[in-house]
Amino acid sequence: MDPKHRKFILLGLIVALIAGWGTGWVRGARMHAGIEAKAAFVKASAEHREASYAVADTAAELDRLLASLQEAEERGESLESVIARGSRLNAAKEKHAALLAKVAALEKIEAAAEADLSANSLWYTLHRLIRFIGKLFLNLLNLLVIPLVVSSLIAGIVSLGDIRHVGRTGLRTLAYYFITTSIAVIIGIILVQIVEPGVGMETGTEVASKVHGKEDAGIVDTILKVFIDEGAPERGAVPKNIFSAMASMNVLGVIVFTLFFGAALTVVGEKGRPVIAFFDGANETILRMIHWVMYLLPFGVYGLIVDRLAVTGGGSAVWGELTRLGYYAATVIGGLAIHSIIVIPLILLLFTQKRPVRYLSGMAQALFTAFSTASSSATLPTTMECVEENNKISSRSASFVLPIGATINMDGTALYEAVAVI
Repeated sequence: MDPKHRKFILLGLIVALIAGWGTGWVRGARMHAGIEAKAAFVKASAEHREASYAVADTAAELDRLLASLQEAEERGESLESVIARGSRLNAAKEKHAALLAKVAALEKIEAAAEADLSANSLWYTLHRLIRFIGKLFLNLLNLLVIPLVVSSLIAGIVSLGDIRHVGRTGLRTLAYYFITTSIAVIIGIILVQIVEPGVGMETGTEVASKVHGKEDAGIVDTILKVFIDEGAPERGAVPKNIFSAMASMNVLGVIVFTLFFGAALTVVGEKGRPVIAFFDGANETILRMIHWVMYLLPFGVYGLIVDRLAVTGGGSAVWGELTRLGYYAATVIGGLAIHSIIVIPLILLLFTQKRPVRYLSGMAQALFTAFSTASSSATLPTTMECVEENNKISSRSASFVLPIGATINMDGTALYEAVAVI
């Protein structure tokens, strides 16, 4: 990408961040009211329709019971039979009357919900349009993740040459990820012991739905599930079907398959050259597509930030949550700051002699994208472009290291979960 274009995108990204936070903070509450009004109207309309259908059904039942009673009287059936039919008819009339009353009440509720939606329709429509822009950008990124992982990893493995060299590079990569993640966890543990953010907070007995039924899972079962998930065959590091894994965005499973496939390509010889050429071309094509998507980066970031704040409830709701969880948020943010401002730059300086500030400025687009999407996988295309184009890291290294890191190198997640658990 042309340097002028990169500067233009970066400038637009900064403007989008400021404008997105400003719009979401100030007008997010109005958009949230529109979202709630739409949900209330949809619910009221569904309940009204269901009750109306029930009225129609009971009306037909009334006609059938009345005709049955008249036929019984005409045939001169016994008194007990006529009384029984009359009782059923009276019960049906009572049910019909109750349903009519329910429909009348639901009509009022629906009318009130419609009036509320009409009052907030402008903000609801505005939110839908802004949300669409953000989701369009996010979907375009996700659309490129799997093709990028496959093509870049294969290109990276093949460019490393000897499979033994691939193994050494892989071990160094995993060792680095393990060390940095361990440092992040240690920072979180130290800070939570010093700050003690949980002291004085109310504790509840409600169990989150995500962990229902997992209370009895042992450590062995948990570890094995990382490799093979019997409940979901498309998940895990070794999925049952690679195409199902791709469809479900199981990046870890795709990486394991791609590493296996790329390693095999390095030893096939002459017959593997057309396949290698194909993936080299595919990798260049995907990178070109990423360049095009990057032009939408400011618009996508703006849409994602406004949508997130609108769904939360605007600035007042966000501030209320931050106030309620102030010590916890401060502990996590402080730990992330220490890890990202001190630990990682120090490692960069010691092992590469690169200037951390210059390197950080080259990663600005990726950092802002990660901040707005909250997804390492969705940020991967931007990260690869920043690493190769801005910081001049070889495509061979970036293609091998970054796809793996986007899946298993979760320093921030490890730190915040350590704080949350303690």
